[in-house]
Amino acid sequence: MATKIRLQRGGRKSYAFYSIVIADARAPRDGRFTEKIGSYNPNTNPATVDLNFDRALYWVECGAQPTDTVRNILSNEGVYLMKHLKGGVKKGAFDEATAQKKFDAWKADKQKGLEKVAAEVAKAKKDAEAKALAEEKKVNEAIAKKVADKKAAAAAAEVEAPAEAEAATEEAPAEA
Repeated sequence: MATKIRLQRGGRKSYAFYSIVIADARAPRDGRFTEKIGSYNPNTNPATVDLNFDRALYWVECGAQPTDTVRNILSNEGVYLMKHLKGGVKKGAFDEATAQKKFDAWKADKQKGLEKVAAEVAKAKKDAEAKALAEEKKVNEAIAKKVADKKAAAAAAEVEAPAEAEAATEEAPAEA
């Protein structure tokens, strides 16, 4: 039986959510599967992956073939690195503790990179909000200036209108 590690679609229309499953290659995409080893949500930024690392490593070592997307997910989670390190332990290149130390160092470096990217995204979002606020303030000041000019013109017109009315009433009796 050819075993595959693949995605099983769930979720609603235009909002896909996937389960990472072990299935026979002949089974339908959303049909029967052997084991569910995780989930993948591409709708979040960054995509959310919840993976049972030990079971994924077990199935990769047993020879289950992942699809391209699942291979990328497993690689990003470090399953293939751990498989590589375990191969080095079997060959006697280094011991289990060294392999675990290398894996932990890789995982810490990857986490630091993810935190850096998240900080950059947060900073860019904050800068965009500050820029939008500054532009909005500039627009509001321009509108306030127009309103003030309009009110000043209206006030001047009100002052001139009674003065013109008084002048007209003074001239009218003088002519009579």
